Amino acid sequence: MKKTINIIVKVALAAALLPLLYAIVLFLGLFGHLQTKDDLRAFRNAEASLVLSPEGELIGKYFLQERTNTTIGQVPAHLIGALTATEDARFFEHRGVDTRSLFRVLVKSILLNNRRSGGGSTITQQLAKNMYGRKDYGPLTIPVNKSREAILAYRLEATFDKQEILELYLNTVPFGDNLYGIETAARSFFNKTTNLLSVEESALLVGMLKANTFYNPRINPANALNRRNIVLRQMERYGHLAREEADSLCSLPLLLDDGGFDGGGPADYFLAAVRRETETILAATTDHGEKRWEPETDGLIITTTLDLTLQKAALGAFREHLKRMQQKLEEQYRSPSGTKTINQITAAEMQRMNLEKRAGERVRQQLFTWNGYVTDTVTVSDSLKNALMLLQAGLIALEPQTGAVRAWIGGIDYTTQPYDQILARRQMASLFKPVIYAVAFGEGYQPCDYLDNDSITLSEYDGWSPENYDHSFGGRYSMAAALAHSLNLPTVSLWLSLDFDLIDSLWTRMGFAFPLENNPSLALGTAEASIREAAVAYSAFANGGYSITPRMIASITAPDGTVIYQDSLTAGSGRILTERSALLINAILQKAAGEGTGASVKSIYGVSSPLAAKTGTSQNYTDAWFAAYNPRLTVVARVGASVQSVHFNSGSYGSGSALALPLVALTLRQIQADTALGRKYLAPFPPLPPELAGALDCPDFRDKSLLNRIFDLFRKAESMNTTEQPPDTLKKPFFRRIFRK
Repeated sequence: MKKTINIIVKVALAAALLPLLYAIVLFLGLFGHLQTKDDLRAFRNAEASLVLSPEGELIGKYFLQERTNTTIGQVPAHLIGALTATEDARFFEHRGVDTRSLFRVLVKSILLNNRRSGGGSTITQQLAKNMYGRKDYGPLTIPVNKSREAILAYRLEATFDKQEILELYLNTVPFGDNLYGIETAARSFFNKTTNLLSVEESALLVGMLKANTFYNPRINPANALNRRNIVLRQMERYGHLAREEADSLCSLPLLLDDGGFDGGGPADYFLAAVRRETETILAATTDHGEKRWEPETDGLIITTTLDLTLQKAALGAFREHLKRMQQKLEEQYRSPSGTKTINQITAAEMQRMNLEKRAGERVRQQLFTWNGYVTDTVTVSDSLKNALMLLQAGLIALEPQTGAVRAWIGGIDYTTQPYDQILARRQMASLFKPVIYAVAFGEGYQPCDYLDNDSITLSEYDGWSPENYDHSFGGRYSMAAALAHSLNLPTVSLWLSLDFDLIDSLWTRMGFAFPLENNPSLALGTAEASIREAAVAYSAFANGGYSITPRMIASITAPDGTVIYQDSLTAGSGRILTERSALLINAILQKAAGEGTGASVKSIYGVSSPLAAKTGTSQNYTDAWFAAYNPRLTVVARVGASVQSVHFNSGSYGSGSALALPLVALTLRQIQADTALGRKYLAPFPPLPPELAGALDCPDFRDKSLLNRIFDLFRKAESMNTTEQPPDTLKKPFFRRIFRK
C-alpha cells in the first residue's frame, strides 16, 4: 500500500510540475523567441508600395503580401459587429483568452466530438498568429503554437487597447490569393475603400475568414453566399441587426466589382522599369548603416511621370492596329509557301534551342491572342511556332525638354511576353539617317546642297551596291529632299563626303551604345539601337540640341510623409549638337511628315498638329520604325517579330509607314481629340531664325547639267585609279574636295 501511495504522489507531483516546467520552457524561449511588449509595439505590417501617376491615380503596387493598411476610424461599425459576432462574441469582455470559449471547445469539440461548436481562439489570439505565424514543432506543434498565441494574446491586451487590436487584426488578416488586410480585400472584391462597404459586403468578407478559399466568392460563389448569410444571422443574434433587416440582406445576390481589369494592368512593363529605377534611387539615398527602404514591404508612395490617359491612348492604338496586322501576317504564313517557310523557321529554332527531342511533347499553356487569352494543349513545336508568329512592338513617349516618360508600352502582353521591347536593340534602318545629316549641317552643309543619286558599286566594300527603296536612280537631290524622302543613294553619297569620326562622336553623344564601324552601309541604318535610345536622340532634335535622360520617377515618399527622393524634372543642360543642326533637322523632318514618308499621319489619320517625323524599314521588312515629335513630345515605336526570319513579304504591310507609323498616328489622334492632352503635348515648332529662313526653298530634284556629267566622268576615272587606297581617302573625291558645295 505504501509503495502504491508513493507512486500516486510522484505521478501527482509530476502532473503538477509538468505544466510549470512547460511554461518555464516556453518563457525561456526554447521553442523560439516570445515577443515582448516592446517587440509588439514595434510591429509593423509589410505594406505594399503604391505606384501613382502625377495626378495620384493608382498605376500598380509592389508587394510580398498585397496589403494596404487602414485605420480603425475608417472601419464601419457594422463590420466590427460582423467580426465580433462571428469570430469572438466576448471580445470586449476578455483579456486575450476567453476561458469560457476554451471550456466550450474542450467539452463539445473534444469530449462530445461536436465539430460545429466553434473554435476557442479569440480575435487577439488570431492576431498573434497573423502577426508571427506558426512554426513546426513536430508532435508538439499544436499545443506549443496555441500556448505561444495565448501568452502573446495576454501581452497584446496589456500593450494595446481594444480598438488598436481590432485595427492590427483587420490589417493582418489573410483573404487568400496573396491578399492581406481588409482594405486590400475591399478594393479587390468590391472596388471600394473599407469605409464604403455595405453591411452585406462586410458580412461576406468576414465570412471568408473561416476558410478564404472555400468561401471565396469568385471561386465558390454558392459557399460564399451561404457563409455570408450565416454571418448576417450571427449579427442578428447578437443585436447588430434587426430580424427584418437580416431577412432582407440575406435575400440579396452576390455582387462583386473587380474594377474592370482583365489580366494585367495598363502599365506592367513600365512598372517593371520603375521597380529597377526605384532600387537604384534607394541604394543611392541610403547612408551607410542606415536601414534601407524596401519597395515590397515598406509602403512607399512612388509618384511617377506616366500620363495614364496618354498611356491608355497608346494601348488602344496597339489593340486597333496590331490586331489587324497580326491577322495579315498569319494569312501570309497560311499560304502553301508561307506554311513551308514558317515550318522551316520553327525547325531551325527548335534545333538552336536543343528542343528537337521535345517537338511532339504536349504542354498545356495560356496563349495570348488579340481576342483574349486561350488555354490549350499544344505540342512544343506548335507552341514555339505560335510565339515566333507574334508581332512584337514597343512604344515610348517622352517630354523632350525634361526626359519625363509619359507613355511606356514595352510589348503586347506582359503576362505571356514579359521581355521589354523598349530596351531591345534592333537595326535602326532609316531612323539613323538624321544623325548623318546633323553632322553635315554642323560642318556647314546647307539643306539646298545637292547630293548625287547615281547608282554606285563600291568595290572596296565587297562590291556593295546600295539602292533606293523604289530602285530609282539618277539626277541630284537637295539634302532636304533626300532626308525627307529617305533616299539611300544620296545619303550614301553624303556619308562618303564626311569624316567618320564626326559621325561616331555625335552617335555616342546622343546616347547610343552600339559601337559603329566605318562602313558606308551604316548610312542605310545597319547600326542597332533600342526604342529608348532612339527617343533620347530624337528628343535632342526637338529640344534644340540638348542631352536628356529618361525619367520615370518624380518622387518617393515614406508612409509618414517623409520625402525620400524628389526629382525637379528640370530641362537638359548638356549640348550635344549645334542649335543650327537641330533647327535644320526639325525643318526637314517636318517636310518628311508633310510630304515625305510620314505624310499619312495627316492624310490618313487626320493628325493636323505640326510634327517632325521619320520612318525606318529594316532590310527584308524585319523591323518597322516610326518616330514623331514636336517641342513638347517625342514618340517612337518599333514593330517586328522576335526573330528576323519572320516578317512581311512586302512594304505594303511591313514598311515603317505601314506597320509602325499607325501606332504613333493613332496615339497622336487621341491626344489631338482630347483638349487637355492636346494643350499639354501638341505645340508648333518656332519659325526658323532670320539667318535660316528660306533654307529649304529650293527644288527637291535637279537633273544633271553637262558640267556635272563631266565632273562625274572625272570622279569615276579617279575612283577606278584609286580602288586600292584606304577607305578614308575615297571619301572625298577630287572634285568634292575642290567644289565642296
